[in-house]
This record gives sequence, structure tokens and C-alpha cells, in this order.
Amino acid sequence: MVLGSLGLATVLTGQSAQARRAQPTPSSVYEQSRTTRLRVDASSTAARGPADAPLTLVIFAEFQDPFIARAQATLEQVRQRYGADVRMVFRHRPLDFHTDSRAAARAALEALAQGGPTWFWAMHDRLLGLQRVLDDASLLTLARDLGLDEQRFQQALVDGRHDAVIAADEAEAARVGATGSPTFFVNGVKIAGAQPFEVFERVLDAELALATQAMQRGAARGDIYRLAMAVAVESDAPPTPTPPAGADAAGTPGDVFRVPVARGEPVRGGRDALVTIVMFGDFQCPFCARALVTLAALEQRYGRDLRIVFRHLPLPFHQDAMPAAQASVEAYAQRGDAGFWAMHDLLYANPRSLTRTDLDGYARQLRLDMRRFQRALDNGTHRARVEADMAAAHALGVSATPNFFINGRMLTGAQPEDAFVRLIEAGLADARAELQRGTPRAQVYGRLVQNGRTAPSPPAPRAAAAVARPTLDPEAVYRVPVTVEHPTLGRSDALVTVVVFTDFECPFCARLVPTLEAIRQRYGRDVRVVVRNNPLAFHTHATLAAEAALEAFVQGGQITFRRFHDLLFANQRALDRANLEAYAHQSGLDLPRFQRALDNHTHLAAVQADAALANALGATGTPSTFINGKNVRGAQPLEVFQARIDTELAAAQALVRQGVPRARVYEHIIRNGATAPVYLPAPTP
Repeated sequence: MVLGSLGLATVLTGQSAQARRAQPTPSSVYEQSRTTRLRVDASSTAARGPADAPLTLVIFAEFQDPFIARAQATLEQVRQRYGADVRMVFRHRPLDFHTDSRAAARAALEALAQGGPTWFWAMHDRLLGLQRVLDDASLLTLARDLGLDEQRFQQALVDGRHDAVIAADEAEAARVGATGSPTFFVNGVKIAGAQPFEVFERVLDAELALATQAMQRGAARGDIYRLAMAVAVESDAPPTPTPPAGADAAGTPGDVFRVPVARGEPVRGGRDALVTIVMFGDFQCPFCARALVTLAALEQRYGRDLRIVFRHLPLPFHQDAMPAAQASVEAYAQRGDAGFWAMHDLLYANPRSLTRTDLDGYARQLRLDMRRFQRALDNGTHRARVEADMAAAHALGVSATPNFFINGRMLTGAQPEDAFVRLIEAGLADARAELQRGTPRAQVYGRLVQNGRTAPSPPAPRAAAAVARPTLDPEAVYRVPVTVEHPTLGRSDALVTVVVFTDFECPFCARLVPTLEAIRQRYGRDVRVVVRNNPLAFHTHATLAAEAALEAFVQGGQITFRRFHDLLFANQRALDRANLEAYAHQSGLDLPRFQRALDNHTHLAAVQADAALANALGATGTPSTFINGKNVRGAQPLEVFQARIDTELAAAQALVRQGVPRARVYEHIIRNGATAPVYLPAPTP
């Protein structure tokens, strides 16, 4: 047998050139995948995680968006689960109807410029904790707390040095269809909105499996994102529609919003009604309940010409609103419109009785399938549905309840009946005009709103140079009461009282714990530390942890509270209900009593009262400390606290020499204290 050169090569190498070309390569893994992915630039230095991670998660978001705050718990789960395999990149998508979101983006970018990714993410976390107070004064306070160069920071807020980066991020967001906040891309695969962890997990696991295949075929970890982007499409943005006649420059017909009514949304009234009222509501909102009387009168007045559609907007400070919303969706799933509206009426009739036990009771009253009902609430089956409504409300600029869209025209709040009637009559006129043009009744609403706005009109631009930045007065004394109901470490007659507003999931609060212990050791009987609560909205376990700590205090006093307090801060990433019960057992608490306190939210009102006081005093972030009424913000070094305590201790000793009893010193000092933030006078021009 004689072999030619090709045959010899085949024998020596074990494969022909054609076979070698057919051999699987790293790139073929992604070329053969049917997953749709978009080309997303992940080169920003606002990133955390290894540069060669096989999973790149790009986040388009803004700092006033409550949904990105809510997503932080999910993102932390992602980091815990995937560790060194995931890298997160933040890009800015400020929404125009959030007036402070652009300034917050500038603040984050200046933190990045001054301190790199570490300070960017520190600022990121603080901004999400202060979503309701992101004016320039608050931003400057954050910069001061983080140790940034204040002069540079102030200039960066107004001179536009970071605006090109923000604009580039916005352009990228528009190109890849990230029209809302937040939007995520995992190796280019899109996840829209603050979805549950399970949604992220499915995408991440699938992408990690592809990456593993590619690495088995010779790719390095750092090659994966490049390989994924090589097969990604450039854009999924839909083509720009032709503006309708009479539309404004933005392509929208004035004050009508596009609020579609999809199948599966609860409706009361005829599907072919000429006027549709879409209500965004919250079952704990007293103003929503008040509006129901008006809606009932309108239904009587307009009959078959009116229908009501309900959509969900549970507000973050209403603890039971989200479970109640999910209960109503399950009632709809089991019994349709009739089941939903029956549950709707029960919930609004009992806004103070929306615990899980109450919800189960209402389900039994309606004769729902209890096994299905309880499973749906236990598993959060309908949470995504509720969050989709919330995202829709957010996109339309709705942040409070109740909010109504009457044939697309917005009406905010529990307005008098006449306010509804004016918009309904205008809607009827528009609808009858559509009927005259031959539009069937059932299609009138869709035709009227089809070209409506999908976002509010942008606000007038802020004047950069005219912004005044008031500075908090560091010597102001605030009235921060202390009673026997507040957990206290130290003697009641201490000359210096340190009140700390804390959050058991806050890493900065954990950093402060050893500092406070060092203070107690140094000053002994002269200092007491009082712990009060300010759980931040985006820390999902912080409120329940605070309730648990108060129950520990009630059961065992200072010593037990301190033990429980230290356990919580030592285990900040393990604060779910099961963990809290384990810590209670470890601390020697009466477990059935502890469980009842958490089930019944016995201490929730106390936690909320603490948080309300903190916010009233301007202490919206954590930790925030008041030393004999004077505020120290953030986890400052021990030296900062010592300097303030030494000053206050000297003043307190002077009061004792003047005849003020030790046990009355603190009340004497704060008796005329401020109950709202105190600023230094503005400098004269």
C-alpha cells in the first residue's frame, strides 16, 4: 500500500485538514447557541468581580429607582452564589422624571474618579439607601462621609465633567433596548426589571454552562465575554414610529398615556366600555380605600360606558401590601374577575389586618383552594406579576397611590368625583368620535391610547450654577429621646449618651460595632450606647432582624440584647427567618414567644417609629450617631468619636458641678434640641 502525502499526514496526525476544520472550537459554542444576545460594552471601570470572570453582568440603572434598590438583595445572592465567576458592571440610565437621578450619577462617577471602584460601590450603596433625599446637600454629605475631596466633588456636580460618560451610557442603553431601570445583561442576554433570583439563576447557569464548554475547548476565562459578543446582535431597539398627526415633538399626543389593558388583568365592567379607568393601587393605602367610594358612584353613573381595571403598586413602606397584592392575584387565578374583586373588597375593608393569617382567613372566606393559595404565597408565585405592574407604573412616572389613567389621562390621588367626571366626559367625547369613524366599541380604548406617552414629559433642566448647597451645622444639638424601651449598653446616669441609628444588614454599621465597644471600654460609666433602628429599604432582611433584636431585649434585657445584636452583625449575610430563630435559640430566648413576636410583628411599630425619627432628623443613611444630641455621620474612625465625646464629657461635667444630677444631664442637654436638620447660614455673596 502506497500512501500519498495527504494520506501520510492523516496517519501521522490522526485527522485530515477537513476534519481539523470541523473540530469544535471555543467560538463554535456561541455560534451554535440559539440564545439571543446583544452587544453590550462592558469596559466601564465601575465594576466589581474578577476581570476574567466568565459571566459579565452589565447593569443599566439609576439611583432614584426603587426597583434597583429592591434588586440589590438579588444581586447579592448572585455574588454569593457565583463568586469569582461573575463580574458586575454598572452603567447609568437616569430617568428624566426623577429630578435628582442625574446629579446622583455625577456623584457616583466622581467617587469613581477619586477612589476607583471601591469608592464607586461605596457611593452606589449609600445613594440607594438615600433614594428619597438625593439633593445636592445630601450628596455632599455622602462625599464627606466617604472622605472624598469636597471641593472637587462640588465642582463635579455642576461643571459637567462626567456628563459625557452618562450620555454615552444612555446612548448604549437606548441602542440595546434598556429603556427602563433597571435592565440587566448577562453575557449579552437581557433581563428586564427587578426579577426574582430564580430568573437570574436560569440565565446565569445557562451562560456558565456555555462558558464551561468553551473553556473545555481551549478558551481562557478572560476570552468568554469576547466570544459571546462576537455573535451578539447590535440592537434590539424597535424602529421609531412615524409620529401621528397632531403629535408633539416627542411623538406623543399631549397628555394621553399609553396604558394597555392586557388579558389577565382584573376588570370590572364591560370589555367594550367607552371609558377605561386604570387604577394603580396599594391595599394598605388609606387614600386608595377612600377613592373606592368615588369609583362606585361613577360606575352607577356611567353604567356600561365605564370599566375599572386594577393594577398593583404596593409601596415599600407598607409592609403587608406586597403579600396582599399577591393574594389578590391568586384569587384572580382561581376565580377570575369575580374572585379578584371579592378579595379586593375584603382587603380594602381591612387595611390594618393584612398579616399572613388574615390573608389565609380571607381566602377561606372566599372558599378558595387553600392548598393552592398557601403554596402561591409561600413560593411567591405571583410576585413577578405584581412587580411587572410596579415597573409599568414606574415607567409612567407613577410613584404614589392611588393613581388613575382615564382613557390614558392621568389623575393623581383620591380626588373629588367632579375631577373624575371632567376627564370621563372628555374621554367619552373622544370615544364617540372614534365610533363615528367606524371603530368598534371593543377597540375604542386601544385606538385612543395607541400613540400615547410611555413616559412623563421631561422636567425643565436644572440650573447648575444656581444650586445652593447648605451645610449641616456640626454643632447643632438634636432632640433624640431615650426611654427604658430602647436597648441601652451602659448606665442610665452616664454623662455622654451615644444614640446610634443602625441597620443590621449595613456593612458600615458592622464596621462601627468595634468602635463603639472601644468607646465603652475607654469611658466606662461615663458613656452609654443606645441602639435605635433605621432599616434601609433595599436591605430585605433588615426590618425583621430589627424586630428580632427588640424581642431579644424584651426577653433578656441588655445582656441578651447585646449577645443577639453581636450575632446579627457577625452574620450579616444570614438573616433570614430560619437564621433569626437559630440565633434566638443560641441566645437562650423563649423560642415560641420569639416566633409569635415575629409572626405578629409585635415590634414593627417601634422599628418604624425609630426610622421615622431618624428621617425627621435628616439621618437617612446608616450608621448615623448622635453624641449628646450632636450628629456624627457614617462609620468614622475612633479618633473622630473620641474628640466629640471628650468635648461633650467636659461640658457634661461642668453641668454636674453646677448642680445638674448625673441622671438628668442628657435630658437637660437635649431638652430644647432641634427636631429637623439644622444648616449653617448660607455664605453672603
